Amino acid sequence: MDFTIKKYKQLLSALKDNNYQFQTFEQYIDSPAEKVVILRHDVDAKNLNSLQFAKIQNELGVKASYYFRMVKGSYDEGIMKEIKNLGHEIGYHYEDMDFAKKDVGGNPKEEDLYEKAFKIFKRNLEIIRKIYPVKTICMHGSPLSKFDNKALWKKYDYKSLGITGEPYYDIDFDKVFYITDTGRRWDGDKVSIRDRVNSNTFLDYRFHSTDEIIGSLKSNNFPDKVMMTFHPQRWNDSLFDWSKELLMQNIKNVVKSILLRRK
Repeated sequence: MDFTIKKYKQLLSALKDNNYQFQTFEQYIDSPAEKVVILRHDVDAKNLNSLQFAKIQNELGVKASYYFRMVKGSYDEGIMKEIKNLGHEIGYHYEDMDFAKKDVGGNPKEEDLYEKAFKIFKRNLEIIRKIYPVKTICMHGSPLSKFDNKALWKKYDYKSLGITGEPYYDIDFDKVFYITDTGRRWDGDKVSIRDRVNSNTFLDYRFHSTDEIIGSLKSNNFPDKVMMTFHPQRWNDSLFDWSKELLMQNIKNVVKSILLRRK
């Protein structure tokens, strides 16, 4: 079975055995290591799963980055403080264009939302900064929204707010291999609305399962610089939760495939 806590531990062990240095995204931006993996966690839902991940990493001496949304199931001050106290980075998983659209209602144009979205972004950033001095952010894909949350940066500069990194702008993905469990698979770019990057360097590296990644690591055939994005709600040892997530994600993948064909 893939996407279990047991499999996640095996993946971390394979990375450690292959002598990767674990850096948070904030650390990587400040001083990138030569052989490095950035463990990015998008906390979309089931935030207790993320806390479980953070505890596992702490036991292994691993640091990671956790990005929280401002919605129920993600944002929780107690859980965020626990993860911070375990030595991990906290960031903002922003979706403020989508928030602004819901506030405005109707059928606004993208440019009509910039000002309101930026105000919401600044407000939410300050709330999270009461828990952790946030330096990095990453967008939430909001697959059912017609607005890309990154569009906010067409008008505003997040670096003016003391933000040093946003992965889709501040990482050269021709130098850093990007892989994500979007779609509950490691080759989910075909069913991803926005969580995708452009790179011609790593076309030969395609993985479907976690075991394939572990096999590549064991054969010393994995890139030296990697960002791995996890959605911890997808990883479960409970057969009921594991099966439920598999079913729901398969349904989501069908819906996203239809949306992509309409673009």
